[in-house]
Amino acid sequence: MALKRSRNQAIGLFGESRVADYRITLGDEILDRNWRVREGEIDLVALDTAGRFHFIEVKTRSSMAFGDPFEAISQLKLMRMQRLALAWLVTHDCFGCDYSIDIASVLINPDGSHSLEYRTGVL
Repeated sequence: MALKRSRNQAIGLFGESRVADYRITLGDEILDRNWRVREGEIDLVALDTAGRFHFIEVKTRSSMAFGDPFEAISQLKLMRMQRLALAWLVTHDCFGCDYSIDIASVLINPDGSHSLEYRTGVL
């Protein structure tokens, strides 16, 4: 069980790093990774060049056996993300700032390459 958990964690970290790299290529600054409070965790927080905060949920898969990674992001999860985003803004003295709830999907191919799909403002 511990081996599987470690593999899943490694896959998740790989996906989060690829999404962070993608946002950096857009000129964004990554402010937080895996920000946690009792209610949950935000995978990535980025600040874009226009001053908008992006709260990003990343789903990474090594196959499509369990469906598209986006299918794992429910409406309930998005509502939790919104509450977490507001909590992050409050704790960083940014309440009232412009923000977006974004989702990203990373699919790792058998040859080690990967594909990334990103959706902005899903909520």
